[in-house]
Amino acid sequence: MSVRCDGFVFDLDGTVYLGEAALPGSVDGIAELRRRGKRVLFVSNKPLEPRTNYAAKLTRLGIPTSPADVITSGYVLGHYLAHHQPSLRYYVIGEEALRAELRGHGLTVLDEFADQDPKEVIDPTGIDAVIVAFDRTLDYRKLNTAYQALMRGAWFYATNGDKTCPMPGGAIPDAGGTIAALETMTGRRLQLLAGKPSTLTMEVALDRLGLPAERCMMVGDRLETDIAMGQNAGMLTAVALSGVSTRADVARMAVPPTFAIERLSELPALVE
Repeated sequence: MSVRCDGFVFDLDGTVYLGEAALPGSVDGIAELRRRGKRVLFVSNKPLEPRTNYAAKLTRLGIPTSPADVITSGYVLGHYLAHHQPSLRYYVIGEEALRAELRGHGLTVLDEFADQDPKEVIDPTGIDAVIVAFDRTLDYRKLNTAYQALMRGAWFYATNGDKTCPMPGGAIPDAGGTIAALETMTGRRLQLLAGKPSTLTMEVALDRLGLPAERCMMVGDRLETDIAMGQNAGMLTAVALSGVSTRADVARMAVPPTFAIERLSELPALVE
């Protein structure tokens, strides 16, 4: 079986690479798609690095990439908020790369420490919106600041909702747990999710590709985010079994992805 496909959106962690190594078949597979004139974009739910860093990493691994061909959940959220709520004051549970990304969109990101004292929380009455992201520096002070602001009615946003992030030595906690904790404590529900499987991410990706959804394929290792987002957008989908999903997981799906592949080098033979 082969399908017509002119554009590809690739997840990164667990699909193209794992840690600092390209996954088997990813370099050759993407190179062959490009050789055949296919348009390629890369999407990551991790807001830990600027797009320039992701592009540099891909290039270093043998997949030459421009920052313009990388989309992160932080970029999508910044782009959306700059167009819809540019005047709000944002408190971010996240790392400096995300805060810099949001400032780059002209948004007001509150200082990490109130009066430079790490024991103090920022006055929650000065917070209009809380943004939750993957944050390896998460501590009680950050959680409490977000909690106090949400209890006073601040907007509740997130870059991504992944429960874990795949790493060479095993998965590590991601933003999903922080979101769940705040939802449990406050009784609030997340109001906006920018990253996969949000339609916001795919809208940005399809705009960059300049192609209709039915002529594009979403390729990723997570059924609940990558594949769900592609299916919701009306795209072809391919689950990469190099990450968190297994063939048994695929078999349990009511609507399975178009393809299930072991490595990206299988893709060129599946598309026209």
